[in-house]
Amino acid sequence: MCRTVTFLLTSILAAAAIVRGAESPASAPRPNIILVLSDDVGLGNIHCCGGAFRTPHIDALAAGGTRFEYCYSTPLCGPSRCQLLTGRYPHRTGLNTNQSRDAIHPSREVMIPTVLKKAGYVTASVGKWGQMCLGPGEWGFDEYLVFRASGKYWADQAKNAKGYMVNGKPVDLPLDKYLPDVMHQFVADFIARHKSQPLFVYYPMAHIHAPILRTPDSKPGVDKDQLYADNVEYMDKLVGKLMEELDRQHLRERTLVLFTGDNGTARFGVEKATVNGRAISGQKGTMLEGGSRVPLVVNWPGVTPAAHVNRDLIDFSDFFATFVELAGAKLPEGVTLDSRSFAAQIKGEKGSPREWVYVELNGKSYVRDSRFKLTNGGALFDLAEAPFKEVPVAKDTTDPTAVAARKRLQAVLDQHPAAPGQEKDKKAAKKQKQRARRKAAAVD
Repeated sequence: MCRTVTFLLTSILAAAAIVRGAESPASAPRPNIILVLSDDVGLGNIHCCGGAFRTPHIDALAAGGTRFEYCYSTPLCGPSRCQLLTGRYPHRTGLNTNQSRDAIHPSREVMIPTVLKKAGYVTASVGKWGQMCLGPGEWGFDEYLVFRASGKYWADQAKNAKGYMVNGKPVDLPLDKYLPDVMHQFVADFIARHKSQPLFVYYPMAHIHAPILRTPDSKPGVDKDQLYADNVEYMDKLVGKLMEELDRQHLRERTLVLFTGDNGTARFGVEKATVNGRAISGQKGTMLEGGSRVPLVVNWPGVTPAAHVNRDLIDFSDFFATFVELAGAKLPEGVTLDSRSFAAQIKGEKGSPREWVYVELNGKSYVRDSRFKLTNGGALFDLAEAPFKEVPVAKDTTDPTAVAARKRLQAVLDQHPAAPGQEKDKKAAKKQKQRARRKAAAVD
């Protein structure tokens, strides 16, 4: 009798172990999802991507998870955020510059929170919002803290006099409070109040958009280069505090955390934000690697492979389908999506990788595969040495690989005609160049 009972117990335990094995990682339960979207942070700002700055907490996420080597945003914040939240390219939404915020409307576009809420998720947006019309509430977020424009840190900033908004109500920022800390506390409070529910947090940080000001950790009298480093390090510190909060709430094992940047490094940081000591091609606002290639670190304990580097192509439209799949939600009907899920890659599986990514800004566009890039102006580039060099390929080349690439990539561009550029942006760019020339002349 005892032997029979022992055999039955052993069989039950073995069956349970098989079930547990089957659930991870392929059948892992629905995670909490937290997307940390930093501002003007390119590859050279993050140490684990080859950057020169100290980012130990982000590096720890990469050490315990997966770093995606080839992630592409649009080169400017408004179109980048819209593409991320809608899963659609700028030529579909019409939001292809920072001045075209009113091109979109909830009656025509569906954002991630609306879809996840139908699957039982509670949602929050915490941080920058202004390059898209209306507010997070109108776009489906249950709760939100929002500041307008960019680079809001202290109450004594001229543009920060009105403080911020919480769920539609204006709040004054006290003189002794640092807005990024206020934002973190909002995230922590949201997590604590909703820890028994699946949650989605869209966390568009203030760091490290200009103006580059002191942080609470900055020492008095430091120069601008040290202030820039201070801001990078404080951004990383906030990521660490977020992880501590998840641990405190016993949610770490159930939470997928993603860290990325909305576009490449801004002009005042490019000289310092090198990759393995080398300058990269381009910066924020340019149609070069440095404009759109951004860090992407993904961490879900027990599910994402640890210390893994994935070299599949990812673009910002892909977050939509990825989150929908992981949440067990349904894609919206009647909507043309450009999004391709990389949920399988997050779990360490092969998935269905993209063959190309598409980047568009203000009438200009390009499509890039693993080796070549073709612009809508007809220029082909060899990216074998990217992100450091983008080597032009002559139109009359007879190299069969390049010829085949041009044909293949042109077919993609034909299916994705860039929306017309905004004249206002072109005039602003012209004025900026004129100011730069006057400044250079004054220095000479």
